[in-house]
Amino acid sequence: MFIEIDFNSDEAIYMQLRNQIIMGIAASRFREGDMLPSVRQLADHIGINMHTVNKAYTVLRQEGYVKVDRRKGVMIAVDADKLKAMEDVRNDLLVTLAKASCKNISREEVHALIDEIYEDYGKGMDD
Repeated sequence: MFIEIDFNSDEAIYMQLRNQIIMGIAASRFREGDMLPSVRQLADHIGINMHTVNKAYTVLRQEGYVKVDRRKGVMIAVDADKLKAMEDVRNDLLVTLAKASCKNISREEVHALIDEIYEDYGKGMDD
């Protein structure tokens, strides 16, 4: 595992570790389903306290980057919730779009409705 910690930085070590893991995910060094080292293994590897690693893993879990299984360990799980949500929305849309098609509602009209709804409920969401 490639982690760089700057012990002279003003940034907390657990935040540096968190950021390094997030950057690793973004750079595809860590992929969905990959297991991260145990708290003890990573602490020993980097030369930091186990509580520091545990805090970083806790923050990553709270932010939705990893899942923690007490028996298996810490796993990269960035897309798990979004993939499930996408599947649910897709299933709902199948019926909704079939209804729209039966009523001769065009694709453009559906897109306009989606844009209108996102104006009210999608604030802060990117396309």
